Amino acid sequence: MIHYPNILNSLFNKLQKYGAQPIIVGGYIRDTLLGIASKDIDIEVYHVSSFKILEELLQEFGSVNSVGKSFGVCKLTLDEIELDFTLPRIDNKVASGHQGFIIEIQSNLDFSCAASRRDFTINAIGYDVITHKILDPFGGVEDLNNKILKAVNPKSFIEDPLRVLRAVQFCARYNLAIDKELFQLCKKMVEKNMLSELSKERIFQEIKKLLLKAFQPSIGFKLLKNIGGLKYFPELNNLNEYSWNITMITLDEMSKFKSSNNKTNIILMLAALCNSLQSQSIKKLINSLDNEKELLNKVLTLINNLPEINNILSNNIRDYLLYKLATKVNIEELLLLYQTIYFAKNKTHFCEAAKILSVKARELNILNHKIPPILRGKDILACGKSMGLTIKPSKEFSSILDIAYEAQMHGKFRSHEEAVIWFGEYLKKHFK
Repeated sequence: MIHYPNILNSLFNKLQKYGAQPIIVGGYIRDTLLGIASKDIDIEVYHVSSFKILEELLQEFGSVNSVGKSFGVCKLTLDEIELDFTLPRIDNKVASGHQGFIIEIQSNLDFSCAASRRDFTINAIGYDVITHKILDPFGGVEDLNNKILKAVNPKSFIEDPLRVLRAVQFCARYNLAIDKELFQLCKKMVEKNMLSELSKERIFQEIKKLLLKAFQPSIGFKLLKNIGGLKYFPELNNLNEYSWNITMITLDEMSKFKSSNNKTNIILMLAALCNSLQSQSIKKLINSLDNEKELLNKVLTLINNLPEINNILSNNIRDYLLYKLATKVNIEELLLLYQTIYFAKNKTHFCEAAKILSVKARELNILNHKIPPILRGKDILACGKSMGLTIKPSKEFSSILDIAYEAQMHGKFRSHEEAVIWFGEYLKKHFK
């Protein structure tokens, strides 16, 4: 029996009274069988003659967001549970790419026929909420138990090139072995260059799932390499064996430190993936996935500042160098990247350099941010006025603020009172 939130029963009862048959499908069933919690529930509703009627039946439970009648999908949020409702359909391939299908809604399809369009057997399991029975026409439960990934229908599988990347990230996320027939299907699709039909946005969506949701992302990247898929990522494909192995270990190690902030997680995971690459190769790889300059810049900033750790250590950990580093990068994130690479190369979690700098950065209160400037614009204006000088906002004014901040990092002053005295002396020397 599959357990789901009780609050859904009133909705299911209404659908049943109308003569509809609601079946929970896909990822929620798969994850529940694996003991993984999920708030996203997909429900396929049978014996409803039109999309409009489905919307009307659901309206009393909240605002229905129809995302595409041609796909027979609508969304409803109920008590913070994200619900996706679909009507049973068949897909007809009419053009290349992930979206080259004509969708035909058929409300009276049987579950087996409707589920045959799905990619993997583990995603083709349903749960009839009325009869409380698991529907498993393609042996998905057994495949889950045996930890193997199989295609539902080899003939229709090759119609969607995105399924190659889905196979890769599913194997990594759930630690599954790929079925021999499925492996050959994916390899053949790569050889036919079918992934080139996909947009970079769709490719990055699957790579992000691999990086963010897998405990061992290396499983996916190694599988991608084995089916020849790294030809789409030549920067990784050109790594020598040592650098490739270090990258895979670094990725898996970094995945252990993921937080609840996926924006930070993807930056750190991409930095781990790119740590053996030169700047130009990093730019090419990330630009092949995403156009967001901020993402690229943050990854590059982390990797390019890795040498600063050894530089600071060789200079007896001068406070100024750490203060300066904190203006360029989040030190905690940098040390995390440094530590995971260190583990990959030395096979030990004890990294003295990271520990020493982490303690020192905490003492200086700059582990996650730079020190706030003591002297601000209003202080400079007030001090200049007291000395009979007119200092107006300008490039020179900004330069004075930078000079004052540099002096603060060098320890010339540590309080506002000391800062004002220092600035007074500065003005006497430079504004006679």
